[in-house]
Amino acid sequence: MDISEIVRFDTWGKPVIDRSPLGLFSYGYLIRETEKLILDLFGRGLVSGTTHTCLGQELCQMSVVRALNHPDDYVLSNHRNHGHFLTYSGDFLGLVAEIVGRQAGVCSGYGGSQHLAYRNFHSNGVQAGMTGIGVGLATEVNSRSSQGVVAVIIGDGTLGEGMLYESMNLASIWNAPVLFVVEHNGIAQTTYTRDTIGGDIVARGKAFGLAAWRLSDRDENFSEQVERVVQDTRNSGRPGMLVIDTGRLGPHSKGDDLRDALEREELSAADPLMALRKQLSDEQVAAIESACKSFLAEVEKKALASSLASFDQVPEHSFIPSVSINFPKADSSSSNVRMALNDALHKLLEHDQNVVLLGEDLHDPYGGAFKVTAGLSEKFKGRVISTPISEAGITGAGIGLAMAGKKPIVEIMFADFLTLCMDQIYNHAVKFPSMFAESPVPIIIRAPCGGRRGYGPTHSQSPENIFVSVPGLTVLFGSHRHNIGQLLIDASTRWPNPTLFLEHKLLYGEKLDVQLYEAIPCDVADLGAELFPTLRSGSLDPDITLLSYGGMLPIAEKAARILEENEELTVEIIAPALLAPLPRFSLLNILLNRPRILVIEEAHHQFGFSAEVLATLTENGYNGKVGRLGSAPVPIASARSMESAQLPDEDAIVLAVMDLL
Repeated sequence: MDISEIVRFDTWGKPVIDRSPLGLFSYGYLIRETEKLILDLFGRGLVSGTTHTCLGQELCQMSVVRALNHPDDYVLSNHRNHGHFLTYSGDFLGLVAEIVGRQAGVCSGYGGSQHLAYRNFHSNGVQAGMTGIGVGLATEVNSRSSQGVVAVIIGDGTLGEGMLYESMNLASIWNAPVLFVVEHNGIAQTTYTRDTIGGDIVARGKAFGLAAWRLSDRDENFSEQVERVVQDTRNSGRPGMLVIDTGRLGPHSKGDDLRDALEREELSAADPLMALRKQLSDEQVAAIESACKSFLAEVEKKALASSLASFDQVPEHSFIPSVSINFPKADSSSSNVRMALNDALHKLLEHDQNVVLLGEDLHDPYGGAFKVTAGLSEKFKGRVISTPISEAGITGAGIGLAMAGKKPIVEIMFADFLTLCMDQIYNHAVKFPSMFAESPVPIIIRAPCGGRRGYGPTHSQSPENIFVSVPGLTVLFGSHRHNIGQLLIDASTRWPNPTLFLEHKLLYGEKLDVQLYEAIPCDVADLGAELFPTLRSGSLDPDITLLSYGGMLPIAEKAARILEENEELTVEIIAPALLAPLPRFSLLNILLNRPRILVIEEAHHQFGFSAEVLATLTENGYNGKVGRLGSAPVPIASARSMESAQLPDEDAIVLAVMDLL
């Protein structure tokens, strides 16, 4: 038998695997031998990192992917993805070379075993992390009236993750054609899932209104049953949950299989691949084995002959450059910050059909907790979507929409809740475009932040000091002195990078007025600085420079007036809108010759924006005096009298300045 009889491809490059015993055994055996090769390479110290094989689960892993036969179908997998990937792509050399860290790898060594990207196939090592993304992809597929289905494949260990249930709920209420596939082998890493899963698994899917099935890869007509499940999902356009009982013959990874010998023997005796083998003649099996071994010997040879994975140039950042586009400008005459943002969202929805808004209570007549989306849901029906309280889920869905070509703007009601979105931001949104050039994620996440309204410890925080440290994430925090609507328009239309857009609550009612501020010159080395300008006002030969942003800017302005009137000091104010990536060279060009600099932020200032600014000054030989002012690293009180004592005010700024003189 020639290997071309086993690995054949259809017109869009997907392997053709018929459901006959010969077809299933041939491809399943090839996957198993590939996994054995990978384990052998691991034992020889040639695997670049960790790897999780699917020994014993080959038919389970092949089943759903094999049945996906539409060009708009997606497969989102997990850390144990080899069988899924090989069934989707047929790229055996690409997988093996990827795992041994070679240039011939499907991702040129960047992704390794767990993080693969190939056409509509994506995998990630974070449990349940891909489920919300699958809902977003499926929603976009459904909006095009396509017959595509998104298969999100998880293990039974993932059933303890809350993100899964947020995603199942979203899929149900949005009628998204997602098939959640649970490969149920009864054990997560070394812990039996009978000890970690309460209730009935299938009932979990039914509780969300999903069609639900439970099959076993040991069933004689298993392949045909899975085909019907996939076709039912395709025909209905509704989400479903398929639980497949299977068995893992090998360890989770490396050598951590702690199951006793009798259990492993029983699993081996029930091996569905060997059951298929018994339906074939000895001559057929011998021919298959010979063809697979010869093929994989050549795969190993080519993989190891490929050069070690390397960068043409080691990347220093992962931001995609800005793009030029003709788009209506923001209304600079808006009465206040709230209306400027509302006008910007209106223009984006009106002139860019790919823009969609997601968030809690965005609909009219409510219009969002701070009324920024007022009047939009009625005018742009179906594109301003009020969601469940599901911060991680809607962020994941936004990522999926962005990967499918949309430009989602997700509103998180309070910035304090962004911590619920952190996995989606840190492990997904910024990872895909960083690692895979074909996977941009142009998502904007809007969030009101800041205190001084008595909202207490979990509704008053300024968490930018956390998010400025996320590689690949843009953090914007405009003010009433910026053309804040234009910042939002440019972030959506010209800046194709994951972006956090922070808005201070107290600024919503502030008059939009640039006054005597002007944009400082942008250094060409600063990514995004031209789109998101840093402003300055006041003396060009100051006694003190106040660097502040967002909701602290009005307070810094009050302090500047006190310093000028009472202390007869000349004052300069620098107000960036772009916090990350830091416009460091643009700031250095202004600040290096200033005698005294005070950086002011409402967030607690340890490990944050001010720390980075001052470190940058020190690294570049600054000789003046510096200080920073922020709140203490403790929870913010609810009582106004206590809150006002915690957050910096103009008097605190004046005292800090006097300490620098």
